[in-house]
Amino acid sequence: MKIAIASDLSGFPLKAEITKHLQEQGYEVLDFGIESADTPQPYFIQAPKVALALQKGEAEKGILICGTGQGMAIVANKHKGIYACVVDSIFSAERAKIVNNANVITMGGWITAPFLGVQIVDAWLAMSFTQKMEFKKDFLSNAFSQVQAIEEEHFK
Repeated sequence: MKIAIASDLSGFPLKAEITKHLQEQGYEVLDFGIESADTPQPYFIQAPKVALALQKGEAEKGILICGTGQGMAIVANKHKGIYACVVDSIFSAERAKIVNNANVITMGGWITAPFLGVQIVDAWLAMSFTQKMEFKKDFLSNAFSQVQAIEEEHFK
């Protein structure tokens, strides 16, 4: 599986750790982020690069890392077909996939320890989309279909 990844300066150390882990697990990682901490670029330049890679079919999933993860998620979600969720725990990573079918996760380089970032990514990649939350039966069971319908209507 090909995974596109990018970060701004705030997420650069965490991106390096996650990239190394994914490569060790046999994933092909396409790095669209800054090349070094000496060449900073803002998150709103990095997020569209990963979104475009997914739209073109160059990657199946994406990971974006900025200071808090919020900015990357906002920018990524403006692109058709991108479902980005901010994750900060194993639980939120699992829900991002199970409930929202997130094809992109974002996290905060300022607030996520490297060991936790790796665990978050592993949890997200291990999950399957079910449209259901185990702890609230049938809650949001049509959420993803509704998002797709709204997207079709508004982003032609």
